[in-house]
Amino acid sequence: MTEIPPIISVDDHIVEPPDLWQRWLPEKHRAAGPRVVQGAYEMVPDSLNPRAFRSGWTAFRVGFDGPRTDWWVYEDFRTGVLIGNAAVGRTADEIVPGPIRYAEMRPGCYDREARIADMTLNHVERSLCFPTFPRFCGQTFLEGHDRDLGLACVRAYNDFMVEEWAGESGGRLIPLCLIPLWDADLAAAEVHRNAARGVRAVAFSELPAALGLPSIHDRNRYWDPFFRACDETGTVINMHIGSSSQVPITSNDAPAHVQISLTAINSQLSMSDWLLSGVLARFPDLKLAFSEGQIGWMPFLLERLDTLWRKRNYRDEWDPGITDYPSTYVPGRIWGCFFEDDFGISVRDAIGVDQITFETDYPHQDSTWPDSRAYAKRIFRGVPAEDVEKIVRGNAIRLFQLPEQLPGTATAPRPAA
Repeated sequence: MTEIPPIISVDDHIVEPPDLWQRWLPEKHRAAGPRVVQGAYEMVPDSLNPRAFRSGWTAFRVGFDGPRTDWWVYEDFRTGVLIGNAAVGRTADEIVPGPIRYAEMRPGCYDREARIADMTLNHVERSLCFPTFPRFCGQTFLEGHDRDLGLACVRAYNDFMVEEWAGESGGRLIPLCLIPLWDADLAAAEVHRNAARGVRAVAFSELPAALGLPSIHDRNRYWDPFFRACDETGTVINMHIGSSSQVPITSNDAPAHVQISLTAINSQLSMSDWLLSGVLARFPDLKLAFSEGQIGWMPFLLERLDTLWRKRNYRDEWDPGITDYPSTYVPGRIWGCFFEDDFGISVRDAIGVDQITFETDYPHQDSTWPDSRAYAKRIFRGVPAEDVEKIVRGNAIRLFQLPEQLPGTATAPRPAA
């Protein structure tokens, strides 16, 4: 029988506690900082309200006579928490379009001790969590008007993440920090600030140009200060699907699951960018993780890029720093992250077993919680134990420079029944 070692999940999510910024922002920014209020909402066709918060193909917005929910308020932005982003513990029939109140969520969504208990229940030893209200790489603060407030919000989130969420978890929670996306020098400074506190993970956009920012191909090398800071500190750049604030869709009238089925395309677009940009050649210690992008597509993309190199197609457009096949920049540099990809495991050798990591996606609708161990036992049936150990935990330990074991034994997860 396949034995699954304690899991290190490289992609989960935190629904931020309602008072996070009111506790962690400097006092002068608290009145304008993010906060949660109660208010009514109404469901509307998404096409009628471009700023409404998407929930499948229906949106909701502040209403006057509708049911009440918890609203995050920041400058002129109003948003609730989608039920799909806090879905654990609910049946498929209970996950319907619309927002969810904190009182209706499983406490592990936002409470550290409850999260650790849910991790233990799921055979998860350690977990790295992406944000919810700021969105996957901090787009909410990029879209704000007050840059000083936005920077203070980024720093406050990082302080909470390092000192409270992860810092008081006994090593169970791995800190993932944000950057001020609108300024590469400030981003570099934030990477250095957090690296000095032991942080080795930062969130970034899979396709920054989609956010109105320079791409990683920018001729002026806009992002180099940020890339250099990550290169120097061993900070991994983590790019979650949807961190470009867009997901491919075939038509405006396609059902929502068409869009959800295509999310991994963003990771493919992003990996092509990185492997053909010359950035990995300029920064030889830079490391990337494509979070929730799955992995089954990777062998074909690498083959296609190598074919272009071999044929020297579009010769004049190749970055001069790229001196070998694009796939040669993957080992030790690029990691694929998956939570449910049977095919990807079957082609793991074409990817490189050392470049694959595992995740549970708690508390999202797609999460394998509380059955992540059972899923792993099924897909790893017949896979060598050495490969299983690498994918389930060892690669994450090396990628994020984690201790091999948690300190002490009090917080070690109990084996699932």
